[in-house]
Amino acid sequence: MNQSEICPRFEKAITILSQRWTGLIIYQLLSGPQRNCTIKESIGISGRLLSERLKDLEEEGIVKRHVYPETPVRIEYALTDKGYALEPLMKNIEDWSQNWLEKE
Repeated sequence: MNQSEICPRFEKAITILSQRWTGLIIYQLLSGPQRNCTIKESIGISGRLLSERLKDLEEEGIVKRHVYPETPVRIEYALTDKGYALEPLMKNIEDWSQNWLEKE
């Protein structure tokens, strides 16, 4: 397949998923809703960059943000159905990495 034959939808999907940290954020959220600080600690991303990526994923409909009206305010992020649809892809990447990449 040459470059001119790439489907625009496929290209957009690759663009979304290839942003730095995006795959790890999605993978982390597969285990359920989490707060910003939990995601940040788990994958070692800066708070500013995590907020940007979560906002991007929310705009794409992959992540939803839930604000709990408590004091202090609690905010959790979770995958939408569109986000959970990426689970087989993430599991395939995980399997591939276990079979083909050396331990560091």
